[in-house]
Amino acid sequence: MGEERKRVLVVGGSGYLGQHLLAALSSGGGGGGVDVAFTHHRETPPQPLLHALPGLRAFRVDLRSGDGLKAVSDSFGQPHVIVNCAAISVPRECETDPAAAMATNVPSSLVSWLLCFGNDSTLLIHLSTDQVYEGVKSFYKEEDETLPVNMYGKSKVAAEKFIIEQCSNYAILRSSIIYGPQTISPVAKSLPIQWMDSVLSQGQQVQFFNDEFRCPVYVQDMVDVVLSLTKSWLAEGKAIQVLLNVGGPDRVSRLQMAESVADIRGYSHSIIKSVSASSVDRGVASPPDISMDITKLTQMLGIKPISFQDGVKATLAAEAST
Repeated sequence: MGEERKRVLVVGGSGYLGQHLLAALSSGGGGGGVDVAFTHHRETPPQPLLHALPGLRAFRVDLRSGDGLKAVSDSFGQPHVIVNCAAISVPRECETDPAAAMATNVPSSLVSWLLCFGNDSTLLIHLSTDQVYEGVKSFYKEEDETLPVNMYGKSKVAAEKFIIEQCSNYAILRSSIIYGPQTISPVAKSLPIQWMDSVLSQGQQVQFFNDEFRCPVYVQDMVDVVLSLTKSWLAEGKAIQVLLNVGGPDRVSRLQMAESVADIRGYSHSIIKSVSASSVDRGVASPPDISMDITKLTQMLGIKPISFQDGVKATLAAEAST
C-alpha cells in the first residue's frame, strides 16, 4: 500500500473562483497525487467543466440544509482540504433576503459535517470579503475592526466568527473583487473587466464611480494563495489558524478601472463619465474605501499579487485568444 492520496474538496466549484481553482488543482497545482472533487448547487454540474477536467468528482449539495454532504463522505471520503467559495455574493440580494444570506453565507452545515469526522485532519480555507470593513479609511489591516455597512458584509463577518469558534484549522481569506479571464464553463454574472471592455467598445458615454475604492485581485493570484496554503498543509500538517487580506497592490475606483481598460484598448477617455456613488441608488449601502493592506499575505506566503494594469492586460489578452 502506498501513501494515501490527498483529497481536496472545492465547495461552490461551479462559480468563478471555484472553476479557476479546479483547473489549477487538476493540473497538479496542489502538489502531485491529489484527488479533487467539487460541490454544485444546481441540478446538474456544468458539463463543459467536466469535459475539460475529466478527473473531477461532482456532488450536488445544498449548503443551507447540508443535504448531499453525506454522499461526499461516503464516496469521496474526508477531504484533507475544503475550499469554501460558495456564497450569495450580490449585496443587493443579501439586502432583500437577509435570512437566505445568513443561511448560505455562514457555513454551519459544512462545518458541522467537518466536525463529525472527529479529528483535526482537515484544513478549511474560507473565502470572505473586503466588505467586512466599514470603508472609512484606506488600506485596512486584518486586525482592524470589522463594521460592515450592508447585509452581505454582516453575513460574512458572522461566517468568520463561526469558523474561528468552531474549527481547529482554518484560513480565512478576505478577498477583494476578483477579476480575470472567463471560466471553462462561462459564469452567469458579468465579469468586471469584460463588462467594462464591452460597454466602452460601443463608444457610448458610460458613468463610473470616482469615490469608491477597492484593491481588485487577479484570479490567478487568488488561486496561488489557495494552492500555497493547500500545499503547505498537505506537506506539513502544521496547525493553521490564519486570517488574511487578499487583494491586489493597487487601490482603484471603478473610474480608474475603466480608464485602465480604455488605455490598454485605445478607447477615448471622453466616453468615461466620472460620477459620485452617492448620485445613484443601488438599493444597498456600499463602503466607500475598503482598500486593504496585504503586507501579511506577502510576508506569510511570499506571494506578490500583480499590478492592476498587468492584470487587466492579461485578462484582455486571454479574452482575445478565446
